[in-house]
Amino acid sequence: MLRDVSLAFMRVHVLHHAAQESFYGMAMMEELHRHGYDISAGTFYPMLHRLEEKGLLSREERVVEGKVRKYYAATNEGRAVLEGIRPKIRELVEEVVEGEGPDDLPDPPDSGD
Repeated sequence: MLRDVSLAFMRVHVLHHAAQESFYGMAMMEELHRHGYDISAGTFYPMLHRLEEKGLLSREERVVEGKVRKYYAATNEGRAVLEGIRPKIRELVEEVVEGEGPDDLPDPPDSGD
């Protein structure tokens, strides 16, 4: 389950950065590593390609220092998805990290200690 959640977080992280400015793959991998995500190129690039296939990212090839680099940016649909996810992330952070949540949740059962 941790892997699935981490991959979902990484996809959101990628969309967030792609909405701010275009990036090339290796730079984003380094960004993810900086945030503690352990992802291989064999997992990362297929993830980028799936986001592109779903219409959330666009790709542009640019020649940089004689090499072709693929730059990715969020599409309008990708930005809309990101905007839709933000309230859910905010609510999750409030409940899980900050310990706040709906007042109508029942108290957990007593462990008997």
